[in-house]
Amino acid sequence: METETFDLNETELYIGFVGGGALTESIINAIRGNLVTSSNIFVSEHKRKRCTELISRYRVNASVGVEPFIDKVKLLVIAVKPKDAPAAFTELRNKITLDTVIISVIAGLKIEILEKFFPHSPVIRAMPNVPILVGEGMTAYTVNKKATATDRKLVEQFWSSIGRSIEIEERFMDAVTGLSGSGPAYGFVMIDALADGGVAAGLPRAAAIELAAQTLLGAAKMVLETGEHPAALRDRVTSPAGTTIEGIRVLEKCGVRSAMIEAVLAATEKSRALGG
Repeated sequence: METETFDLNETELYIGFVGGGALTESIINAIRGNLVTSSNIFVSEHKRKRCTELISRYRVNASVGVEPFIDKVKLLVIAVKPKDAPAAFTELRNKITLDTVIISVIAGLKIEILEKFFPHSPVIRAMPNVPILVGEGMTAYTVNKKATATDRKLVEQFWSSIGRSIEIEERFMDAVTGLSGSGPAYGFVMIDALADGGVAAGLPRAAAIELAAQTLLGAAKMVLETGEHPAALRDRVTSPAGTTIEGIRVLEKCGVRSAMIEAVLAATEKSRALGG
């Protein structure tokens, strides 16, 4: 029976990060003042200059090494490059308290590898994407057997505070990487291409980009908020012999749908290769 309770709305939370790169900075920017105060955020970064930048920019705590905070954080996010992971794990081994929830955002790294270094800890493998920078991220995560219901709730609240989150089986994580992990880049390509089309049709560049970006944002919001299948929503705006069906006809002729499918599959295979 679980006796511990932990709620982000009622308990002061301390969060630590190992690695002070772009992903860590995006998460910090999204959670500070929203989920936790800056003073409750700690970063371990091996470059002292980078520590100074993070302290100046976000008023968080940053240090070379984890010793100043490792015994007080409830969540520890490991956000280092795959090649730096073994050194980071070795540094952390035997320093983490048993109730600290370890979250790895290292692409392709399986939970079983993490458990070799942290056999007694709740371990989470997560794949967030870049829109966490603006509070609209999509994060999929999977948990190990040491994670309690309380741990799972905490992790869900953490990722949901900067977008949406979903718990899945680990065997799907490479597909997540190929779809939502890499997906924002596909979206940027689509926005750029739509804007080019607008410019070709006579629109000013700035107006074309705004029209394209907001159009995709609105379409995505309709899918999420209505719960309807994208094809059903497409049919609702596709009048017989109208402009939209003419555009869709060209998209199908050029294989845009197939290209998107193949992009996700290719990125998924690359993720599997990175994970060994």
